[in-house]
Amino acid sequence: MIQLQSDCLVFETSSGAIPCSAEHVAIELIGASASNLDPELIRNAAAGVLHYFKQELGREFVSVGEFSQALAKVLRGFGMEVVMADPAPEAPRPTKVIEADLRRLACDSGKGFELAFFPRLRDELRLHMRESPRVVRFTGLRACVKQLTGAQRWGGRCQRLNDHIVEYLRLCLGEDEQVSGCALVVL
Repeated sequence: MIQLQSDCLVFETSSGAIPCSAEHVAIELIGASASNLDPELIRNAAAGVLHYFKQELGREFVSVGEFSQALAKVLRGFGMEVVMADPAPEAPRPTKVIEADLRRLACDSGKGFELAFFPRLRDELRLHMRESPRVVRFTGLRACVKQLTGAQRWGGRCQRLNDHIVEYLRLCLGEDEQVSGCALVVL
């Protein structure tokens, strides 16, 4: 997965973590009542709930139930009577997030540049997957790319390597048998 868009959260469900637009989830949760409400009101309410979780609470991972309750509270605050679609009951699962620093991996690759970096990256992902996390978050992508290319400024070569790293992580994660319900976040 690439870095989350600004209007997205990672929604925790019983089947795993799913990144999705807050507005899309709001419309799904409201269900048939959505056709009776002003679309702009739904969009703004979803944006407000998104802001609450991301900015005020500093969270990117939210259960569907939590989001549903917060959205219902906001809409009722506007005087709306909204019956939210009842999300399936979820057994609370602790969110195990493992972080890895791509810049550190690039520095550790030394003079081997990309030839040494990609095998180390695959090994790092496999190492973290043994712990059965819900989310593996790789940070420092931009700095990593500039380190590997030796670039001072971002250019076409940097963008191609950036895309290649993300695609490589996707492929490695897809090949791993232990992926069940794990989300990949690359920042």
